[in-house]
Amino acid sequence: MTAAVLTGHGGPDMLEIRSDWPVPEPGPRQVRVRVTAAAVNNTDIWTREGAYGSPEDPNAVSGWLGPIDCPRIQGGDVAGVVSALGPAAPAELLGRRVLVDPGLYRDGGDDTPPVGFLGSEIDGGFAEYVVVDADHVHDMTGSPLTDEQLACLPVAYGTATGMLERAGVRSGELLLVTGASGGVGLALVQMASARGAEVVAVTSPANADAVRESGAAHVLLRDAEDLAARVRALAPYGVDAVADVVGGPFLGMLLPEVRDDGRWVIAGAVGGRVVEFDLRRLYLHNITLIGSSMHTRAHFATLAGAARAGVLAPRIAARFPLTRLHDAQRAFAETRGAGKIVIGVAGRGDDARVG
Repeated sequence: MTAAVLTGHGGPDMLEIRSDWPVPEPGPRQVRVRVTAAAVNNTDIWTREGAYGSPEDPNAVSGWLGPIDCPRIQGGDVAGVVSALGPAAPAELLGRRVLVDPGLYRDGGDDTPPVGFLGSEIDGGFAEYVVVDADHVHDMTGSPLTDEQLACLPVAYGTATGMLERAGVRSGELLLVTGASGGVGLALVQMASARGAEVVAVTSPANADAVRESGAAHVLLRDAEDLAARVRALAPYGVDAVADVVGGPFLGMLLPEVRDDGRWVIAGAVGGRVVEFDLRRLYLHNITLIGSSMHTRAHFATLAGAARAGVLAPRIAARFPLTRLHDAQRAFAETRGAGKIVIGVAGRGDDARVG
């Protein structure tokens, strides 16, 4: 099969497009999914670069949870069709159009934290086929979303769901979203607005309209010198919560704009991974600082239900075939547009039970 194979940490040259990679075989309780669409995430690039650091050394070359075994097929966003079953997998899954939960969990509990990631600790969806546990596929037969739209959901919308759930964002609250034009940012805007929250979105001038169309009630420009003052003008008593996917100086700059007993949930560090802020603004105002990595099984089930109901509207910024994954990652790194970059994949279409 055709697959994009990561051979080690480093630059784009560490990613090889192979046409002779073995088709994976499902284990007893696994299924093989013929990938129809995937999508690019910052996680893919940071994993390739080994940019996650370690608790001992922020600059250490490392994957999300430590060293990555290579060769590895990346890609955490997968939509496709179940094309083969392990002997103990449910027979009704064969031929089903599915969305794949990319989380690898510590145990079978609904609220168990993830301990691994599709495309990081095991092979992912930048290939014609991927093998996953049967309980990680969600039937999308009745969803009005296209396969490309479905592929936009797992990482970005899953991460957004985890952030909103962990921060307890409710209807009527004022939520500030940083990095609002990216995949997770737009997902946060859409999903928080759907919950009835009033969203203040921080983005660039070029993406302001797209962010408004996604449901933001207020749009602020990220490069404004008086950004904190603008937030204060909208929320003189402080915002209820911040959903931050940028990190960097935003934390020190905007933490004073969170109300007493407010929440700051963070799931990214593209703006800077080592930050400085005034601890007094945190403890004197009883603000809760929440780290949120991915989602739980329960969070993803909620997301899958929304996908089946068609209440989500993922925005696609660009499309590339799998053989141009290098170009897709370059476009992702350089893009100033709103939405996700989607990878089209063509499988062979065979359906079978294995074993």
